[in-house]
Amino acid sequence: MPQKPGYYYPNPAHHGYGHVSASPPEAPDSVTTSGVASYEPSATSSSYAGSASDYESSGTTAGVDLLEYMGDRLHGSFDPVPLDRSLAKQAQTSGELNAKHRELLELQALAQRRLAGARANFTDGMRAAKEVQKDLQWTQKRVDALNDRAARKYPEQYKSAQRRYPAPIDC
Repeated sequence: MPQKPGYYYPNPAHHGYGHVSASPPEAPDSVTTSGVASYEPSATSSSYAGSASDYESSGTTAGVDLLEYMGDRLHGSFDPVPLDRSLAKQAQTSGELNAKHRELLELQALAQRRLAGARANFTDGMRAAKEVQKDLQWTQKRVDALNDRAARKYPEQYKSAQRRYPAPIDC
């Protein structure tokens, strides 16, 4: 095939997917400059690309819809079952995580209620301990005052009782 200036001719041995084997339309014989067909827009009254019927009339692509062909190829090569399974597994896992999250929130609320109860009990216990401490201090003062009065009023009996029942040693 003679090559025409201004056109790229692909290697006929290289046919890959996505290539359509159709040659450009031929220029009419009446439009020539120096023996070579001209593809200048001013040289002919038809458009540069030619009409759609020129391409459709070439025998190699008749009846082939590339979008339909590629769609069929994609549909045939794509198996949605693993995707559906993974989507179902993801939904199941998401539900389980949501349930565990709600359970954790409930446990956290329970722990907060228990902590509030423990704090209230601790506060009550501290208040009771302070009251007991005040009562013990008052009682100790009363006992010390009674001991002093007994020691002054009955010195001999107090010394003998002290030898017989010594006072505990405070640490």
